[in-house]
Amino acid sequence: MSLDTDTVRRIARLARIKVPEDQLAPLGAELNNILGWVEQLGEVDTDGVRPMTSVADVRLKMREDVVDAGEDPDAVLENGPEVDEGFYVVPKVIE
Repeated sequence: MSLDTDTVRRIARLARIKVPEDQLAPLGAELNNILGWVEQLGEVDTDGVRPMTSVADVRLKMREDVVDAGEDPDAVLENGPEVDEGFYVVPKVIE
């Protein structure tokens, strides 16, 4: 994929970056280089490779999923500064 000057100008405008007219061509060349690298990544064979969430093989500590204090709504509602008919009263955020 090759980006022309008009496309680079449009990308800069969408990104709200002021790019001088004489810098559009060099910026286009840099963006084309980056897109070339992205296309190369698409050619890598990843069959059989498990997805990773981290570069280190770390397991998170797990805990029991236990419900506590949820069965007593009155005790839970005591935590709020103001309660009305079983609900917390909060300030209006949409005018």
